Amino acid sequence: MDKIVACGGLPLFGEVEMPTAKNSILPILAAAVLAQGPVRIRRAPLLRDVDTSLQLLAALGCPAVRTGGDLLLAPGGAVGDSVPPKLMAAMRSSIYYLAPMLARGGRARITFPGGCRLGARPIDIHLEGLAAMGAEISRDGEELDCAAPRGLHGAQFHLHFPSVGATETLMMAAAAASGVSVLTGAAREPEVVDLAGFLNACGARVEGAGSGRLVIRGGALHGCDYTPIPDRITAQTVLCAAAACGGAVTLRRAPFAPLQPLAGLLQRAGCTVRQLPGDGVRIEAAGRLAGLGRLETGVYPAFATDAGPLLAAAMLTADGGTALRETIFTNRFACAAEFARMGAQAEVEQGGGLLRIRGVSRLQGARLEARDLRGGAALVIAALAAQGESEITGVEFIRRGYEDIAGLFRALGAQVDSRPQAEAPLRQAALLAQ
Repeated sequence: MDKIVACGGLPLFGEVEMPTAKNSILPILAAAVLAQGPVRIRRAPLLRDVDTSLQLLAALGCPAVRTGGDLLLAPGGAVGDSVPPKLMAAMRSSIYYLAPMLARGGRARITFPGGCRLGARPIDIHLEGLAAMGAEISRDGEELDCAAPRGLHGAQFHLHFPSVGATETLMMAAAAASGVSVLTGAAREPEVVDLAGFLNACGARVEGAGSGRLVIRGGALHGCDYTPIPDRITAQTVLCAAAACGGAVTLRRAPFAPLQPLAGLLQRAGCTVRQLPGDGVRIEAAGRLAGLGRLETGVYPAFATDAGPLLAAAMLTADGGTALRETIFTNRFACAAEFARMGAQAEVEQGGGLLRIRGVSRLQGARLEARDLRGGAALVIAALAAQGESEITGVEFIRRGYEDIAGLFRALGAQVDSRPQAEAPLRQAALLAQ
């Protein structure tokens, strides 16, 4: 097991390019199973969840090969009807394979998906929508047996909550079903729009992506060559780190529109954030940030739940208070207890739904443990802003969504490294000598 060691207190300067979005490539890899022909996914990131997806694809008879930075898939053969429980438990996105298995093979036997323990993450909307398209679903404990003996057909279905996972699952099912499907109450995230772009590149007809109302005409799909969108959550991670540490950072491959909710909050806190030509964003931060008062997360285009812990890390040393209410997950702020180890005044209230922060003048490095993906990234931000050395374990959570978070920030001048836990701690003198 690795750990991240950071000697904080340095401002960040420089330019970094954003990688491909984790939350785009994972459903796109699952949707590739629907294609009858070769698929090339360009700029595929080296993430733990992508590796799990490749194992899932191989288990279903659709292996993928890395060539350079791309993934090559050759779907079209027989598709397996079950996924090993260990792979289902490895990540939340394993549920994306349910619809392609049903559409291609007529049956799917799976267990419930795993992932970060952020609270209740039901799949009832996924199953209700698939049932409306003709799936027959039975449950035995944590096991699901789903069949579509007569194939999937188009349907009109309303999502009672705009779940991204449910929207994307039903998009895949509808793209391969016979007839026309109309999904209302659908999620509007950029990653949903990106999945629609991939399906359309494969010959589907998906209209209305990003509007909340999708019209999907199903049919046979062919292969394609596709480049998913950049990762807006990685971009928000860098923005929050620059705000916390101070400095001036330019982000490339960072479309501004999805970043606007966070950019507006950082500007309120005292940063300068501006859009640059060619999908660039620049942030400049100097002096102590101002507390932001009461905030809340919400579904897109509101302030994103994934960005909540990241912004919280930047607010730990702000002048004034910030109260962040989480409206999506009940256990989003597991990182708060780790913040406290650094001298932060951060308390979770209302059963985990509210994080109340009273800014302190400085943080002190500490030994920290990441318990989920975005909370782990928030600990890295706090460590970069703190005085002295911090060690972060639980790096396996962070690697689910960040290819090399230490390298990302080293490129901006941070003193941070990733190394095996058995090695001696990295001391600031050694870092400064590099």
